[in-house]
Amino acid sequence: MPPKQKSKSWAELKQAGNECFKTGQYGEATNLYSQAIKALEKNSKRNPEDLAILYSNRAASYLKDGNCGECVKDCNMSLELSQFNVKSLLRRAAASEALERYRQAYVDYKTALQIDCNIAAAHDGTNRMTKALTETDGPSWREKLPPIPTVPLSVKEKLAQKSAGNVSQPSPTPQQNGTTQTKKPAPSDKEIKKAQALKEEGNALVKKGEHKKAIEKYNQSLKHNPTEVTTYTNRALCYLSVKQYRDAIRDCDEALVIDSNNVKALYRRAQAHKELKVRARVFITALQLLIPTQRNQTLVSKVSAGFQAKRQNKKHFLP
Repeated sequence: MPPKQKSKSWAELKQAGNECFKTGQYGEATNLYSQAIKALEKNSKRNPEDLAILYSNRAASYLKDGNCGECVKDCNMSLELSQFNVKSLLRRAAASEALERYRQAYVDYKTALQIDCNIAAAHDGTNRMTKALTETDGPSWREKLPPIPTVPLSVKEKLAQKSAGNVSQPSPTPQQNGTTQTKKPAPSDKEIKKAQALKEEGNALVKKGEHKKAIEKYNQSLKHNPTEVTTYTNRALCYLSVKQYRDAIRDCDEALVIDSNNVKALYRRAQAHKELKVRARVFITALQLLIPTQRNQTLVSKVSAGFQAKRQNKKHFLP
């Protein structure tokens, strides 16, 4: 009888998850972090800080996969265990921003800045949220915000010491911290202004629910400035609304070429892939109901296998 394999410790599972995260295997990283969480929760001598880090790491994987809802849940768990974990705050802010929960995102970005006023991603996020909230809530938008926690000085000092010595976690991935990789020629100032005006016209049409007309405006905008990432993600949202899922995926891919960590592009691409999978299952079910003969059952099996192979061969969520 072969010797029984020793189960891995939570620390080993965490390290394996970190390695998968670094190589872009976010689904496998999520699975390993889940195993590590289970293993650590069984340990009566567990350290809440360690558990908080595991939840934060899994949140980072969910964020990369575009699963912003689960990211928020894991960040909530992490912050219950370690109230001012800056990485969890940044990840929850990025996920909330992608979900268009701008008030919560603003609060988290501002809280992160209390801990470390030099976080560029938090400054950028605060500026984006200020603009978004001004547009949605008007001049009195600050009155509608949830309370912003006050970070005690003792906590700031303690967290500053920890962050200086802690380099093992996957780095936070807020929305606009990717590098520009596009080789498209830079548009002139005149072209940028024209593109911005057309994009804003498209945004106004989206608010009215006129997604097809908005797509036309975004098309025109991109002719003037093909390097504006938000135009691609906005048009992708419209394509999702009119059920043109493959077009949505193409726009998200374009956005990720420009900004490889753009959360909205990751999230909307994940939504589009999810809808395509649902449609595939519906199609197979329809075949089974309509043609239940032995010959056609073979056809159903081939179609199902084809969809499965496509899912395995395509890296759905990698930039």
